[in-house]
Amino acid sequence: MKSPMLRLTALLLCLFASLAQAVPTSILQRPYDLDTGSGVLRGTLLLPQTPTPPPVALLIAGSGPTDRDGNNPEGGNNGYLRRLAEALAAEGIASVRYDKRGIARSQPAAPHEEQLSVEGYAADVVAWSDALASDPRFGRQILIGHSEGALIASLAAPRSRAAALVVISGSARPIDAVLHEQLQARLPAPLLRQAERIMLSLRAGHAQPQVPSALQVLFRPSVQPYLISLFRHHPAEAFAKVRQPALILQGTSDIQVSVADAEALKRAKPDAELHLIAGMNHILRIVPANAAQQLASYNNPNLPLASELVQRIVAFIQRNASPSGNQPA
Repeated sequence: MKSPMLRLTALLLCLFASLAQAVPTSILQRPYDLDTGSGVLRGTLLLPQTPTPPPVALLIAGSGPTDRDGNNPEGGNNGYLRRLAEALAAEGIASVRYDKRGIARSQPAAPHEEQLSVEGYAADVVAWSDALASDPRFGRQILIGHSEGALIASLAAPRSRAAALVVISGSARPIDAVLHEQLQARLPAPLLRQAERIMLSLRAGHAQPQVPSALQVLFRPSVQPYLISLFRHHPAEAFAKVRQPALILQGTSDIQVSVADAEALKRAKPDAELHLIAGMNHILRIVPANAAQQLASYNNPNLPLASELVQRIVAFIQRNASPSGNQPA
């Protein structure tokens, strides 16, 4: 019969062994590129060194020239995607994040803005998914899309090898409706009417070569093909077609996407999980709902990510994408 001390020692050894399996001893960072046949997309891999192939998350950035780290020359230097990748790696979850076609170091894959489309971005996600599924270093995979990346991930998910989908700060409404709402609060009435006419034309699939100088940044002719592709998709409808388990995360201090959007996504796919994170803003930090502090946070890479965000994602991945090999969902 074992003594109480021997039983305690055995229990402690089991505990330490389980902790050693859960926490990676080191994390490798490597370039991870994808040749799509129509251009090379440049990415970064974070790979925790774990006893079995870890789950792998494909991180999909938001709108505009947002790069793989989450930085945008037009909208802030805060590295939200890099910070998320690092937080996942610390929990034993691998990740690949990449510069979208035409953006940053993937710019040569679409050197002209007119070549970009939402459908092209979704096809790239499917190609990344196939590449990850064939890599023996990874277990099951998860798509994680942020903001406009939530729509792109939702469109790609049914054709992907992903076991699950996470959407963060994703709109449920057609993007032209969101844009109209934002412009309504910022433009004088005459300019707003011109913007509305342009959006109505783009919604119908027709480009508008004549754009007032004050609206060029939004509706310049070179970006119109992308806007036409974007306006034709309804995010809630795309999300409803996702067959994989899905998680919706939304901050209550987000000044770009509302809680109502997250709730509408939940209605579109009732089996999805929904969690509202108190005080979290659009770039995944806890920031008071104060305009000045919100804007300042977009250029502060030192702010920590919302801890609940990471906890929710890790728990969801552990439930839905355990490291059991490269199996399609």
